[in-house]
Amino acid sequence: MAAPLTLLLIVAVTIRAALFRSTLAHWIAERVEVASPLTAWKRVVEGLALLDLGVSPYEGDVFHETPLIIYYFHFLVDYAEVTFILADIIVAVSFYHAVKDYNKQVFRKQKFALQAERYPADCHELVRSPKEMHYIPLKVAMFYLLNPLSVLSCVAKSTCGLNNAVISLFILATVKGNTLLSAVFLALATYQSFYPLTLCAAALLYLMQLQFIPVNACRLSFWWFVAQYAFMYLGSLLVTVGLSFFLLGSWDFVPSVYGFILTVPDLTPNIGLFWYFFAEMFEHFRLFFLCVFQINVFIYTTPLAIKLKEHPVFLIFMQLAIISIFKSYPTVGDVALYMAFLPIWSHLARYAAGVGLLLCLLEARAPPGPRTLPKEARRVGGRSGAQMIPSNFKAQRRNDQRIFLQGSWNGGGSFWCSNDLFKLKSAEQERPADLLARLLEWGGGRSGAQMISSNLKARSRNDQLIFLQGSWNGGGGGGVLNYFLLIEDKLTNDFC
Repeated sequence: MAAPLTLLLIVAVTIRAALFRSTLAHWIAERVEVASPLTAWKRVVEGLALLDLGVSPYEGDVFHETPLIIYYFHFLVDYAEVTFILADIIVAVSFYHAVKDYNKQVFRKQKFALQAERYPADCHELVRSPKEMHYIPLKVAMFYLLNPLSVLSCVAKSTCGLNNAVISLFILATVKGNTLLSAVFLALATYQSFYPLTLCAAALLYLMQLQFIPVNACRLSFWWFVAQYAFMYLGSLLVTVGLSFFLLGSWDFVPSVYGFILTVPDLTPNIGLFWYFFAEMFEHFRLFFLCVFQINVFIYTTPLAIKLKEHPVFLIFMQLAIISIFKSYPTVGDVALYMAFLPIWSHLARYAAGVGLLLCLLEARAPPGPRTLPKEARRVGGRSGAQMIPSNFKAQRRNDQRIFLQGSWNGGGSFWCSNDLFKLKSAEQERPADLLARLLEWGGGRSGAQMISSNLKARSRNDQLIFLQGSWNGGGGGGVLNYFLLIEDKLTNDFC
């Protein structure tokens, strides 16, 4: 299998190198599906510029990666493209060897179970032959290297690829049965983004199976092994955090990295759930739903570990999928990581139900592109390039007297508006300039979300009076809404 794997690596490297040299590289790096405020390469470059000037990269609100990442690229920024290609190669090779060893374990269990006649007669069609399992490691490597999602993430130079490399090394060390390296790589993955902490249960279950330690809370050997693994994990994490403090000379990275992940101040559109939900939420509900959304990542760990204690590798797959859905700033690179595991259970594809619906839901997670929005939907720039994107825009005239405007503005944590009523009645003639007067002005800070309720009046000519009723909730980023216009019975808006 060495020759096919080598050929696969050559093809994957060629594709990535060609895209790096193409004009698409810059466009891919700007896509919100590929790069998040946490992993975007342009933010790493800005952090490097601050570091070169002798300023902490965590001054301001631009850079949110860990200190080890910034200091790594401080010395090897000229080899950034090689670094990200190597990260993808590490993921593929690690998965290849991990799945190869895992299949050996599965085949050995199948053989013993068949000899002991533990399988029912109708389950023999699910037993995999050595020939079927022989090509699974290569398929897993292929599913990652040739997956368009991982290719896009690599070409955009998203630091998600580096986190994927660390997680793949953790999985390899776990499957190989190396407890120390498993704990070390899990600590590094948690240091990058604390969500991989949920993989700890799966690692413990697999390592206990290899060492024939019963998963029984009443056994002393169970708790002794858990304590050993926890000691190695916490020790590695403390060393990593201490090294970061030593390099930076301060603890500024703690609120800038982990506080940024937890509090989700930047609501730039991405493929996750946070930005859309919190862009439309009033400020006094924010803390409660932040806790609910963050707990979502961890709350499934215990029930899944109890249910899948005999299948820890499948538990790792499930946890990676949950992380990619519920983390605060997900990218397509997170999706590519868990999708690589699908060939392991390809023999169960015949029992899959709702695959079409699942693919539609995966597509629906992508944020709307600017070209798909209506003509009157325009973007308004905010702090750090935050965007306000009108969507669901609808204006309807009823009985020649009322115009209802319904819509919502999402993106960038900038602005939100809903259920506005424009009512026309007979009134005195007024100059159009009165209509052009500002109905609402709003400017917010990074975390200073505001709610403004208004019942404003503006007069226009043709004996019409316009009443504006509505409520606005905005946060994170600048931007001013100036006025609404009513021209020839067509409602338009103008932003600046």
